[in-house]
Amino acid sequence: MKSFPKVFIIILNYNGKDVIKKCLSSVFKIDYPNFEVIFVDNNSVDGSLEIAKSNFSKAIFIKNGENLGFSAGNNVGIRYALERIAEYILILNNDTEVERDFLGKLIAVAEKDKKIGLLSPVIFDGHSRQIWFSGGKIKWSRMKTLHLKKVKTEDYYKSDFVTGCAMLASAKVFKEIGLFDEDYFLYWEDADFSFRTKKAGFRNIVVSSSWVYHYEVSEKNKQSKVYWLVISGLIFFKKNTAFWLKPWLSIYVIARKLKNWQDVQFKKSELAPIVQKAYKDFKLLK
Repeated sequence: MKSFPKVFIIILNYNGKDVIKKCLSSVFKIDYPNFEVIFVDNNSVDGSLEIAKSNFSKAIFIKNGENLGFSAGNNVGIRYALERIAEYILILNNDTEVERDFLGKLIAVAEKDKKIGLLSPVIFDGHSRQIWFSGGKIKWSRMKTLHLKKVKTEDYYKSDFVTGCAMLASAKVFKEIGLFDEDYFLYWEDADFSFRTKKAGFRNIVVSSSWVYHYEVSEKNKQSKVYWLVISGLIFFKKNTAFWLKPWLSIYVIARKLKNWQDVQFKKSELAPIVQKAYKDFKLLK
């Protein structure tokens, strides 16, 4: 590259004291010469903001007055970066660890083709070192997304969506399609943003040689995760499904609710009541 475009790395934090030092330590070892870190805190109560401030003073710190969720929390940082003439913005989970050269490899590909809108590294499970995300597919008829687990041989390749765990976006994407949809509190906002990016004529890609490791702390609170996955998935498909597929999805949702009712009645799963509550709360949102 003849020049190094300015990148703002946005790390959204909520009670991340167990992971934040590992994340920020790796980020500040990145060998890319032109980046700044925006640490957005969603009103943490575990001391993680104080840990970050005392150990990583080079970061820019923004503290929200409440837990705004993923979309709205990140949007605070995105607006800050755009106001400061960011050329690229990297959304990065606080429970990740990055390779030193991962960002430069993403930028090198992004600079080759201005129709590339979103880029993802290959993301490995931090514990097992197995692939966690090497591309994604949206299964419209089954109302689900799939994380692909095999890296292709190409240097970079297309993906239906890019996960918000580690998402590099050109600033022009935000300027053209807007920010994350704040109807999503947690989950599915990345699939929504990726879908909107593709509709605007950009490409979503995965860069094979860029690597990140994800220590998925959301698994520690399974009930909350399942609740928001259900609600946000319903929001996504209501908003984005093609008109010709909506009758089928209406039938599919009814079948899922009936299956969930059976699971609750016969206590087949400890998570079934959480799923049932999510269906009821989604109905209240409409």
